[in-house]
Amino acid sequence: MAPQARPPHSRTRAAAPRSGGGAGGSGGRNGGVLHPVDTNPAAYDRTDPFTALNVLRKLLSALPSRLGGCQYKLSPEEHKLTLHLLTVVEPFVGLAPCASQRALARQPTEILDSIVFHIDAKRDLLALALSCKRLYSVVFPRHYEYRVIKCKASALSVWNHLVVHRSLARNVRRLEILDERAGEAEQAVPSGILTTDTDLESTDDELALHDKQERFVVSALARMTALQSFKWSCNHSLVAFERVWPALVKCQTVSEVEVNDNLIFQALPVDDSDASTAVVSRKSKQRPAVLLDLKKVGLHGAKSTFGASKNPDLTRISSMLHSCPNLEALDISYLARHSPGFFNPVADDFLLCGRWSSLRSLTLTNLWCTPHAGLDAAASFLAAHVSLEVLHLDVAFGTGANNHGNGVLASFKFPPNCLPRLRELKAGRDLASALFMCPCDGDGGRPLETLKGIRLSNSPRDRVFLENLRAFGTQVRRLELAGWSEMEDVRRLAECAPRLVWLDIGKRGGSASNSIIAAMPGCSSGSGSSAKSTPNHVVSNFGEWASVLAQMPELTTFHGIRFFYEVACTDSASLALSLSDRSRARKNDEVASVLAWKCPKLRRLDHWDDGAGRVVVLIRDAERVRYEVRRVKV
Repeated sequence: MAPQARPPHSRTRAAAPRSGGGAGGSGGRNGGVLHPVDTNPAAYDRTDPFTALNVLRKLLSALPSRLGGCQYKLSPEEHKLTLHLLTVVEPFVGLAPCASQRALARQPTEILDSIVFHIDAKRDLLALALSCKRLYSVVFPRHYEYRVIKCKASALSVWNHLVVHRSLARNVRRLEILDERAGEAEQAVPSGILTTDTDLESTDDELALHDKQERFVVSALARMTALQSFKWSCNHSLVAFERVWPALVKCQTVSEVEVNDNLIFQALPVDDSDASTAVVSRKSKQRPAVLLDLKKVGLHGAKSTFGASKNPDLTRISSMLHSCPNLEALDISYLARHSPGFFNPVADDFLLCGRWSSLRSLTLTNLWCTPHAGLDAAASFLAAHVSLEVLHLDVAFGTGANNHGNGVLASFKFPPNCLPRLRELKAGRDLASALFMCPCDGDGGRPLETLKGIRLSNSPRDRVFLENLRAFGTQVRRLELAGWSEMEDVRRLAECAPRLVWLDIGKRGGSASNSIIAAMPGCSSGSGSSAKSTPNHVVSNFGEWASVLAQMPELTTFHGIRFFYEVACTDSASLALSLSDRSRARKNDEVASVLAWKCPKLRRLDHWDDGAGRVVVLIRDAERVRYEVRRVKV
């Protein structure tokens, strides 16, 4: 039988050159593909299905043009390339385009529960649960209501529920234990738990009831293996935080701890049994548990006198922080008692022994140091923490030979190159002045931009501070004063810091002392003391204030003085306003025009109501200057 003739149109096709990757017999004498194709799979992007589809079309269209036994056959390299291109195209042009979306919902419940376990935010959990009913049935009963637990220590039904259901306790991310006398209602308690349980709460002895509460809280905390944040505000309960802390140390995933309790400022009891236990543990070479992921710790005293000691101590806090080697933010705030016989905690040993190489933010409030040992301990502590960026220091040092600045204060000096990364400082006037005089050899010097807690009292020490501030340079851009005495203080401040962007002068008071030297041991420092202040009212000499603020051309925000009168509407042309409101609105327009003329960048000022969560914003239009009232976060 004679072979059939080739179609006329096939003779017009030109054979393509050989492919660079080798077509395995498809080129040369046996013929080639119509278009050159790179057979290297790595040359095609997995996220580009259009290119993959075009290459597949080229390969398939070239098969009929091949001669002999190579017709309708792929070489090994082309076959490998085709399989690779199919994996690129299939998710986009498959027969079931929604199969990949439904694949998650078809997984077993155990797999879905493990996936949802890695989602921490409740907002993300809600978005996942609303995607389909299958995920809703997994997220809400087991995860959404367990991410945040906020209840009191006496809620035995909650603690018993978490103790019994270990798989649900591991889903807790934030635990907050409220005070028994707190008016705040319990929140985020899982539904389906009985509010009362007579079998758990029935007891004839109240002391035994507190022991039972402590036992249940500790047992539930031990089962929260994925806990990230812990807050303790239980100050009116016999459940001691010192019994809860060992269970919290076992939660290696916790990263934030906040404690509001007066009992943490009590000294550790000296017990022979504890010493013998320590010797036994030392002999057995058991390493104490540490919280490597704990980055932020806040330890605060409570307002109530329950658990408050007349001689508070920091030894208990020091022993707790010994288990936190990677701290980045530390806040220790003691609430000073003004009753006779109460003293502030002594921080000599804490500053001498406490060292955290990663510490970046430190806040010490209402602490006290001895005249000589405290000065050396504070200087060595600050010199050792070179990574500090935020420092709020309200520490009072004991009296020296002279309470007017020639005693202990003259001997307090920062070591050279101390705090090279400090960006924000909140301290007394004399401590800030001493820091300005400390040399720093880093690139560009010390990057100090924010200064808080300074009180100007029109005294000779103010002039020393202002001169040091002038010599420090123009790096300070934000200044928040604790108070001021005379307008001359603000005028001299504007001359010494002309490049301020944010200025808050605080409340006007008398000539209160602003020194780190206290009159008696245990008193608070000047930055934390409250001076007698007059009620804040609308000033009449706004023109004089505008002239003072004009010395700071970069100023954008100014707080502490009220320039605007209270009106019902900010539009002076409104017919609904009374005659008095119209007069006040015209006065406000005049104040806004003068301030905008004197201070070209000024935008934010105080509202006429204190603590209202609102500010006055100057808006410069092409024709005139107007003001608006806007809300801000308090």
